Amino acid sequence: MPLRITLDFSDKDLAYFQRLADEAIKTSQSQSAGEIIANAKALLNKMSASDGSDYIQGRIGQLKILIDMLEDAGWGMQEVGQGRVLAALSYFNNPKDIIPDDVPVLGYLDDAIMIELLTRELRPEVDAYQDFVNYRNAEAKRRGLDPDQLDRADFLEAREQALLARMRRRRRAGGSLFG
Repeated sequence: MPLRITLDFSDKDLAYFQRLADEAIKTSQSQSAGEIIANAKALLNKMSASDGSDYIQGRIGQLKILIDMLEDAGWGMQEVGQGRVLAALSYFNNPKDIIPDDVPVLGYLDDAIMIELLTRELRPEVDAYQDFVNYRNAEAKRRGLDPDQLDRADFLEAREQALLARMRRRRRAGGSLFG
């Protein structure tokens, strides 16, 4: 029979996680983006191979999205966004763990919690990237293209065209004082 445990983090608890993230950012400033991403990928692989809980396993996809955002040439993440995501991933370069990773079942719980907190912090970037990926996959299928042939410029142009079409429909539906 499964056991459900709910954790409530106070502002003090969240401040502790923030301090850990801030320390990680400071200690990883000498590392390149490639090193930060490689360390996050190593954690991703270790978490995937672990016997962690469903909660821990569920955070793997969130960590993968953060890595994909940085590596997806079609997305072409801007420098400010890259900095925010790299700062988030730098936590996973920190050898100090609240719970040692080799503790069965719970070893990656602190990492999973941090992934959840970071993903929430980066929600606007994650949502925009997921919208882009969905657009790219659907549009590539519609056109019979490889998704890698479509990039952010195509996505933004399609969004602009949809916005203009919506404005025209609303104008026609509502009538116009100007003819």
